[in-house]
Amino acid sequence: MASLLRPATWGLFSWRGYCSRGTQGRLSAGFVEALKAVVGSPHVSTAAVVRQQHGHDESMHRCQPPDAVVWPQNVEQVSQLAALCYGQGVPIIPFGTGSGLEGGVCAVQGGVCVNLTRMDRILELNPEDFSVVVEPGVTRKALNTHLRDCGLWFPVDPGADASLCGMAATGASGTNSVRYGTMRDNVLNLEVVLPGGRQLHTAGRGRRFRKSAAGYNLTGLFVGSEGTLGLITAVTLRLHPVPEAMVAATCAFPTIQAAVDSTVHILQAAVPVARIEEIIRHNGGSHFSWAKEAEERSRLWAARHNAWYASLALRPGCKGYSTDVCVPISRLPEILVQTKEDLEAWRLTGTIVGHVGDGNFHCILLVDPEDPEEFLRVQAFAEQLGRRALALHGTCTGEHGIGLGKRQLLLEEVGVVGMETMQQLKVTLDPRGLMNPGKPEEGTVLRLQEEGHFQGPRTLSQLLCP
Repeated sequence: MASLLRPATWGLFSWRGYCSRGTQGRLSAGFVEALKAVVGSPHVSTAAVVRQQHGHDESMHRCQPPDAVVWPQNVEQVSQLAALCYGQGVPIIPFGTGSGLEGGVCAVQGGVCVNLTRMDRILELNPEDFSVVVEPGVTRKALNTHLRDCGLWFPVDPGADASLCGMAATGASGTNSVRYGTMRDNVLNLEVVLPGGRQLHTAGRGRRFRKSAAGYNLTGLFVGSEGTLGLITAVTLRLHPVPEAMVAATCAFPTIQAAVDSTVHILQAAVPVARIEEIIRHNGGSHFSWAKEAEERSRLWAARHNAWYASLALRPGCKGYSTDVCVPISRLPEILVQTKEDLEAWRLTGTIVGHVGDGNFHCILLVDPEDPEEFLRVQAFAEQLGRRALALHGTCTGEHGIGLGKRQLLLEEVGVVGMETMQQLKVTLDPRGLMNPGKPEEGTVLRLQEEGHFQGPRTLSQLLCP
């Protein structure tokens, strides 16, 4: 089995805690000085420890540091940095809080990491229009703290206190998506610095309308683009009224099937809250308890948000590997039951968590960093789970994104024509292939060319430099 699985794990794993990659020396002293001239010397670093901090996210993908890290303070500096890097053929890797789970910030070709967290202003709040404009360094918790006294909130909650522009870049969602939708439903406009330094307002400068039939949906194109098309420097978000009353509840079920059946029945019936206990009891639920007060609700949600750390405690000394899929709600009981059986069959320790009301769930798997064979089994399990979701007309990722970990599954999901179209969009906006390179996999394009499927440029050099 190991020999069959090894190609799928190429380049993934040297555990990030043992990352010892030395200075690459790809950036000349003159180029580093040019970076400092744009943002100031204190805001540029080539120190190994800083580079390593920016060469990984929360995933288990190998630490691949950039050659330098810069911290711009405004969009003009971002534009100048993009123009400087692009003109010199230097890769550009956008960086937010680093809370991703698929290796999306790994600098697979070196280059300059643009850390946007010091651009942290709330630029414009329009309560009467239920909208707000924020810079990349503003996190969801910081925004909701700012909104606390105006009766509005931003409900998209992926669990981590991620940056809002980073959430837009990865197409994040979370536990409130059944009621309020994902980032794709709540982003009204984006300010994006394109690879050559030009600034784009995807819905037009200053616009914050709720609907439009004007041309291509450029905002939708950049939401979920994972830093491969440009650097998001501001996002206009849709806000929502704070509900008059919120209630959280916990309940125990005898089986996964019973728990998911309850969720599906509640959604399908569109019943008022008062009738949920009838459905829970019908599916064998017990120990049903409500939490009405804010403090008690927070305690229950804290348990959900800390599921990652609770899972790690199952095997002290092990690392966590997280993957997610999303399927039509009608297929959710089937895939969850199969996933639990797969965990046992592959002899893996892990938990299943999620916000199953939208068909999305996560597996948190525990891996011994000294056991490469166990990691191969984890990787194989994750790939099998992704393909099982695709077979049930779902997607290989509901919110983690593609990054490095799901590039092959993306091809299997969207097909040859879909991948070709994505590559053509990429080439149009990023002809030199310098925006967060390596995602999606360039090898996928070459393989499609060899098989006679890809109808674009015939060689990789022509693809990146037409």
